[in-house]
Amino acid sequence: QVQLVQSGGGSVQAGGSLRLSCAVSGATTRIDFMAWYRQAPGKERELVAWQSEPGEIGVSDSVKGRFTISRDFAKNTVSLQMNSLEPEDTAVYLCSATGVLWSEWGHGTQVTVSS
Repeated sequence: QVQLVQSGGGSVQAGGSLRLSCAVSGATTRIDFMAWYRQAPGKERELVAWQSEPGEIGVSDSVKGRFTISRDFAKNTVSLQMNSLEPEDTAVYLCSATGVLWSEWGHGTQVTVSS
């Protein structure tokens, strides 16, 4: 059974930085796609950053230049470095992983940015 375990997050003042990590265990097939999403109260889930193959990376316009996704293909982990955080970044952040015929989510981590 594939499981995703998240770590990191917390509370920070505007302008600060946080790092999120997500480790995948139990995957018996290649992980094709890993991503970070976020969901703020009353809002739809938003795709924040993603990476498939090395060099194939994307980030949403709302975090471009501030957030960086990095994936360790050997360790099956993905991280999200978040710099210059803004109150609008406050949300529950979830990692996801997709392989052949499966897709799983992490449990979610709260990130709170105060002004």
